[in-house]
Amino acid sequence: MHNRGVNTPAPTDSAAVRRANLSLVLRYVAAHGPCARTEVAAGTGLVHASVSALVADLIDRGLVAEVGAASSGGRGRPRRLVSLVPARVRTTAVHVAWGYSTVMTSDLAGVPGLPRQLPNSGGPFGPVENLADDIASAVDAVGPPEPGVHHGRLVIALSGPVTERDQDAPSPARSASHLARLVADRLPGLPCPVDVVNDAKAAALAEYHALAVRGGTVAYVKSDAGVAGALIVNGRVFHGSHGLAGELGHIPVSLDGPVCRCGATGCLTTYVSTRAVLEEAGLGGSTSPHHASAALTELDHRLRAGEPVALAALNRAGHALGAALQSLTGVTDPDHVVLGGRLADWLPWLRPGIDARLAARRGAFPAFSLAVTPGTLGADAALHGALAAGREHVLADPAAVPKGS
Repeated sequence: MHNRGVNTPAPTDSAAVRRANLSLVLRYVAAHGPCARTEVAAGTGLVHASVSALVADLIDRGLVAEVGAASSGGRGRPRRLVSLVPARVRTTAVHVAWGYSTVMTSDLAGVPGLPRQLPNSGGPFGPVENLADDIASAVDAVGPPEPGVHHGRLVIALSGPVTERDQDAPSPARSASHLARLVADRLPGLPCPVDVVNDAKAAALAEYHALAVRGGTVAYVKSDAGVAGALIVNGRVFHGSHGLAGELGHIPVSLDGPVCRCGATGCLTTYVSTRAVLEEAGLGGSTSPHHASAALTELDHRLRAGEPVALAALNRAGHALGAALQSLTGVTDPDHVVLGGRLADWLPWLRPGIDARLAARRGAFPAFSLAVTPGTLGADAALHGALAAGREHVLADPAAVPKGS
């Protein structure tokens, strides 16, 4: 019987170390390529022999390729350069919204294709079977990858709480694993894992990177059918103990406000959701996405024309949003608030109310310099975040991509 030394890694540990090193090398090449193996070694801290073996592995998987040589600057042999092969991996993302679903793909470099929008049968809160059908239809619409392209991930972004385990969900229909199984059943030829993410959190992370923020805390708030949000702390989504961190929709902004569907009164969503604003502007009463779209177009026309009732509706929403942000700053003290969805479009008319609510905080704390800005990615922010999450899975575990295909 052989006695394994305490410092000798178990086989599983060795495999984990190799996966981590493969990831390290792939990330470096993705960020700095074309580059020589000597540069990879210097940049990652790995010994040259290990880098050569890891690069050979990545070449076998089609993730990197040799792309020529560069002079070494001396008498030595030219350095062989390696670069990422972006087309080797495809990620697909589907964002399920009210009335439509949008699908988009990206390559391993994170370059997205054009979004494609399709009508759906009920949006993110419809029957889960219909939801799975809509997602499968969206994936079918973009077709299978080209030969030789590895389908790394399908990532679904939708509104509402997303739990990992069936037993944690209010019903199995809202659990990530249950929905992922239903989608996989409808796409029997899909050769990749399926992930389900909250769309606000995905959008928040995408906007964070689009803003090129370095560290600190960023809050994201969006309004569509409802109101949702997320917190990014030092580049990562902060979920809190129960996944509710940053969810501003049900922060109370009035003790005697309208009754919310959650059972409380005065929640932010009763003031700034699309439906609430349209009703306050005299354009409500519609429950269909098509009619809501027409009403939103009319609201925009009235706002630009300075129509008093429309302006009053947005002023009311701005004060409510400012009150919610006032509470948020007292708890999380963010550097930046990014507005998405309809809030980004409405910001010029929301800002007076927001500023009025935050004026006292700014006066009491001269160093308080909260920036409130519209998102830069528009309606596709959640898609970009979902695609980035899918790409991250491949970068984190290149060994999941098969060799020789």
